[in-house]
Amino acid sequence: MSQAKAVEGVFAIYKPPTITSAQVVRDLQTAFNPSELFAPWLANEKANRDREKSHQKKRRRDKRLQVKIGHGGTLDPLATGVLIIGVGKGTKHLQQFLMCTKAYEATLLFGAATDTYDVQGKLLSKAPYSHVTRKKVEEALDTFRGQIMQRPPIYSALRIQGKHLYEYAREGKEVPVEIQERPVMVEKLEITEWLEPGSHQYKWPAEEAMQEEKEVAEKVLHLSQDGAGASAEQSTDTQTSPTKTKRKRPPAYVEGDLIYDTSRNAKRQERDSGVVMSGGLLQTSEDELQATSVAEERSAATANQESPTVKMTITEEDTPPIIAPQAPSPDPTISTKTTSPRAIAGPPAVKLRMTVTSGFYVRSLCHDLGKAVGSLGIMAELVRTRQGEFELGKNALEYADLGKGESVWGPQVKTMLEGWQAKVDRGGAGVMAGEGGEEED
Repeated sequence: MSQAKAVEGVFAIYKPPTITSAQVVRDLQTAFNPSELFAPWLANEKANRDREKSHQKKRRRDKRLQVKIGHGGTLDPLATGVLIIGVGKGTKHLQQFLMCTKAYEATLLFGAATDTYDVQGKLLSKAPYSHVTRKKVEEALDTFRGQIMQRPPIYSALRIQGKHLYEYAREGKEVPVEIQERPVMVEKLEITEWLEPGSHQYKWPAEEAMQEEKEVAEKVLHLSQDGAGASAEQSTDTQTSPTKTKRKRPPAYVEGDLIYDTSRNAKRQERDSGVVMSGGLLQTSEDELQATSVAEERSAATANQESPTVKMTITEEDTPPIIAPQAPSPDPTISTKTTSPRAIAGPPAVKLRMTVTSGFYVRSLCHDLGKAVGSLGIMAELVRTRQGEFELGKNALEYADLGKGESVWGPQVKTMLEGWQAKVDRGGAGVMAGEGGEEED
């Protein structure tokens, strides 16, 4: 009895933001299981299971009858782009895509570090960023091209002693051994756009890590190795000696996405210039108020001594009415809005395009590049534009098409799977996967 012809193989789908790669697989199974396209595959699978011996059936962990689907490399929930999908026997070829060349477009935001190396993590540290320019970043990129050493982020699928790194992180446990740097290859790396402070929408995360989380992260992520970062909540520096602890005010403090200069010179310049924030009042210390009051009293006393005394008798009828002085009406043609010279319009950001291979983590690049320019950095956006021969806008299924019904996604998936099978029959499946290493972001 001949079995019905089933379609299986490998294709690509666009993964949207906010959902996991595993959720995409589940959504595909929800669409594929009741479909006409995969009915022959399910019929063949049922026939194969019916022929299994009892001990084989007991070993089967998942006894549900559904289309066999897997993906060829995890994308973070924050990331979007090409996600390789294997169906049926195509799942056996997914390993090739963990070892292929990939292209990414990423956005790096300067001035902060998080436990996940991206904007969805908890804030660990902040660093100055006003000195970071496109030229500095361009110069630093040279050290990240070619074969480099890179340390994977703690929030990654890398296993240590049989456990994923992200499991240690979520449990708040220290990794039993140090995460070692490993060689990776960067074939291309370039800036596609420089975003000046205040010209973009990217923000640091608002949630700050607890002190215990910071201590664990410090041991694993080596944040203070270069001395670039400072604790996120720290507004004053503390110097500790064996005999005493001295606190001093720093030249700047961070508030939200702004960095303010709090040095004496900056305050004196601001006071002398009379420039204040729109709708605000110039702040004066108690010492300054007291000094001003004493000076006014002395001035009045001196004036009384120098002026001749004139005795006059004034009756109640002679006393003129007291009229409060009126403030001059503001000129509507003159703008009173000013900006404090201490305020900086937030951190700059940069958009990068890269082609990488084995085990490369884009989040680690953002973290390391931030430190390389004397600041800190986190990944704000990530798009995988190509993996092997699958490319966005060329031969990848749109995720939104799943909700439009089989009449929309069915012909596309069938064409891609049949095309893959034809390449396998010709012995050229490896060409679509390309060459390279294992999975990353």
